[in-house]
Amino acid sequence: MLLTLPAPAKLNLILRVLGRRPDGYHELQTLFQLLNYGDSLEFSENSAGTITVDAGSLEVAEEDNLVFRAAQLLRQHVKPQLKRVPGAHIRLIKNLPHGGGIGGGSSDAATTLLGLNQLWRCHLSIDQLAEIGQQLGADIPVFVRGRTAWAEGIGEKLTPITTDERHYLVISTGCEVSTAKIFRDSRLTRDSVAITLAALREGQLNEMSLSSAKLEALSGNDCQKLVEKLYPEIRDAREWLEQFAPAQLTGSGGCIFAAFPSAQAALKVFAKLPKGWKGFTAAGVLVSPTHRALSKISSSGRGNTSGA
Repeated sequence: MLLTLPAPAKLNLILRVLGRRPDGYHELQTLFQLLNYGDSLEFSENSAGTITVDAGSLEVAEEDNLVFRAAQLLRQHVKPQLKRVPGAHIRLIKNLPHGGGIGGGSSDAATTLLGLNQLWRCHLSIDQLAEIGQQLGADIPVFVRGRTAWAEGIGEKLTPITTDERHYLVISTGCEVSTAKIFRDSRLTRDSVAITLAALREGQLNEMSLSSAKLEALSGNDCQKLVEKLYPEIRDAREWLEQFAPAQLTGSGGCIFAAFPSAQAALKVFAKLPKGWKGFTAAGVLVSPTHRALSKISSSGRGNTSGA
């Protein structure tokens, strides 16, 4: 049986780097906005008990492929509890640019954990899956939990947040930016003042809801100045997009995004995109498309190995 699930992109509407921790990680504050656009993964059981991954045109060594690593880590975790060694063949349909700061690899890994938990009937909780995912990357838990959220710590302390409905144009110049490279660079700003949840909620009718005006007042990305210095093409993309709406970097790069009030407004600007750049439009969502797909499978009563 085939199980097909989406792996959505994310944007960092706010990204503050507060300092470096003794363990080498950085204390962050960020607002993860999930999108209704991303990669897709297909899962099928492998009776041989092996894990194979077809990553298509993505040129990443198997030991560095987060999909493969997530599957192996989950299997190691559940192997003692299962009657037989689980196996799977996973096909990754890649739509998101590699190194774009929009969570492609992390989202793929999270969907792998969620998908194989379903396929193998592991019955692990979301908390357990998030803990497994965190071993592979700080961004993975937000995709496992599947909610647009305010994040603190290294990105693992999550508080679900409601944002206004907005549509986004995301631009990729083709630059692949290494997160590790950016966070190792001595020129990265590491002394931003922390925002409290109370400050986020101040003046909002719903204390867990952030209006577009509030987001625009708090927006910014501490990685942007350094990334644009290292990759002038990314600066050029931001300056071009700012003709139409406030634009900024997402994550550690290298995609630029801007918010629009409607899908039509975002598509109108997308149609003007200069040659050589790629991009997509998407709506911000509060609940991950992966969770919606899994919920649909469960409610249909088709069991644990049905496709979505």
